[in-house]
Amino acid sequence: MAESIARDPLQAAGGRQGGPLIVTEDAELLDDLLRLCAAAGAEPEVHHSPPENRGSWEQAPMVLVGDDAARRCRGVVRRRGVMLVGREQDAPDVWRRAVEIGAEYVLRLPDSESWLVDQIANAAEGVGRPALTVGVIGGRGGSGASTLACALAVAAARAGRRTMLIDGDPLGGGIDVLLGGERAEGMRWPDFAHSKGRVGGGALEESLPALHGLRVLSWGRDDCTVIPPQAIQAVLAAARRLGGVVVVDLPRRVDESVAEALAQLDLGLLVVPGELRAVAAAKRVASMAGMILDDLRVVSRGPYAAGLDERWVAQALGLPLVGELPLDAGLPAAQDGGAPPGGSARGPLARFCAAFWERAFAPESAGGRAGGGAS
Repeated sequence: MAESIARDPLQAAGGRQGGPLIVTEDAELLDDLLRLCAAAGAEPEVHHSPPENRGSWEQAPMVLVGDDAARRCRGVVRRRGVMLVGREQDAPDVWRRAVEIGAEYVLRLPDSESWLVDQIANAAEGVGRPALTVGVIGGRGGSGASTLACALAVAAARAGRRTMLIDGDPLGGGIDVLLGGERAEGMRWPDFAHSKGRVGGGALEESLPALHGLRVLSWGRDDCTVIPPQAIQAVLAAARRLGGVVVVDLPRRVDESVAEALAQLDLGLLVVPGELRAVAAAKRVASMAGMILDDLRVVSRGPYAAGLDERWVAQALGLPLVGELPLDAGLPAAQDGGAPPGGSARGPLARFCAAFWERAFAPESAGGRAGGGAS
């Protein structure tokens, strides 16, 4: 059980922070806390009393004070992220001891172990603002959704944003192929098939292939491996904690694993060719995705059938229009030469993607986010 005596939730500053500071002489409690730190991928600093070096107390991302050490910690500098930890926290004076040391949380083990592992990992990773997560879905087969997903990721990385591209379609042939990185070293989805609980964001990032300034999680070349929903949830949550941008290339069907991915999106882009059959197919996709995803928008793609244009497509689907995906005549030749979609900053596809990110991040200074308005 974790109980808070603070009004605001614990938050960590951005950037890698290191492990927590542990203050206790209780050997059994210390063993438990060291085990939880190991599970969170953090290396703690341990003291029996408040460290003589005030910097250790004040600069640690969080402080775990054993209930045996609370009295020795009276009079320390007040700071955020102090937690009083013990096994018998029902004593009538526990809240008095917590107030005396400026603790924000009173934790009882083993009840609070799962929650505490998450907090230690968050502090160690320096969790700040989560990544803006955008999913791209094709309204019909061959709509160009994977190409747009790659181009969006390349454009975000080119703009200096921390970027991860995640392939959510096991039958798509591997999005790393579009980036020319099918032989790049690094982990693929099958390596995460048994992931559950928490995946470290930093460890995830370092394990993936690095291509064109971004990290890519794709499928292997072997037989299709089923990735359970809990693994999808764990991996996407880790990617989002890193901040920056996460782009997810999604299939048109919605099963349990895809539903888990949709639930973590900030915005979905539905790529729809300007054809009546494509619009009809996209309606079914939008209906399924819209049951989970609150913000789904249209990216139309020409050429258009007679009487159709990008606004007609968006109106027929009843969704906001992001814009028209431009034709990029040089794309096939560029890809044959090993360049990724949107690899040339001057190309029409790259300019479209750059404009999208500019609109998406424009409200940051006002404390909000948007995925680009109708064109």
